[in-house]
Amino acid sequence: MQDGSASSKDNTPKETTESARSLAPEDGAAKVRRKGAEPRIRDPERTRAKILSAARDEFCGMGFNGARVDDIADRAKVNKRLLYHYFGNKEALYSAVLLDAYQEIRQGERELSLSQRDPVEAIDQIVRFTFRHFLEKPWFIRILAVENLQNARFVKQLKDINSINSPLVAELERILASGEELGVFRSGVDPLQLYISIAGLGYFYVSNMQTLSVVFGRDLSRLSMIQEREAVAVAMVLDYLRAGRS
Repeated sequence: MQDGSASSKDNTPKETTESARSLAPEDGAAKVRRKGAEPRIRDPERTRAKILSAARDEFCGMGFNGARVDDIADRAKVNKRLLYHYFGNKEALYSAVLLDAYQEIRQGERELSLSQRDPVEAIDQIVRFTFRHFLEKPWFIRILAVENLQNARFVKQLKDINSINSPLVAELERILASGEELGVFRSGVDPLQLYISIAGLGYFYVSNMQTLSVVFGRDLSRLSMIQEREAVAVAMVLDYLRAGRS
């Protein structure tokens, strides 16, 4: 006669037990150990920034028409479906790149706190900032060139267009009025024309640096040449504002 311990022996076949184990849910730590990988942490802002950066590089290099969503996803190292999830389509992604580019330079202008400076110092600072922004972020010039080839089609459609209308023009108007009142600037200067001139002095140098270097036989990318150009730009703007003042 068998005792109770013998009768309670588990007679479940081994393969049935193993099958049950394989169907049991794994906890998160077990999955990580099994896969030998770090747990995936969702970071929407970081992912969105990666996609924007990759898209900017693609659009700058290939233009709007030549850029491909597949290549942007590869650059960003994200699934294409995730790209569509965040931005919708190629057109919307390109518009986001444009808006981000404009917002970045506007933010830099605001951080200058020009209203807290005297008129001459304020003009000096905005000329230097604009020149250095183009120099340090040559992609900004390239994306503007791409959009101009599109005849500003996407800029016209931006919902946040008010955020890219430069508040600096209104700021320049106040600076010019203050300079005129103090007798350091002449009257009758259009702040919009002044802003275009300031931007043009830096834009042309940076956008044509390579060809100008070859044509004139001087390396315009050298630090000494860049510093000289910045000083010339500041002097040209200030001399213009001082000329003929009453």
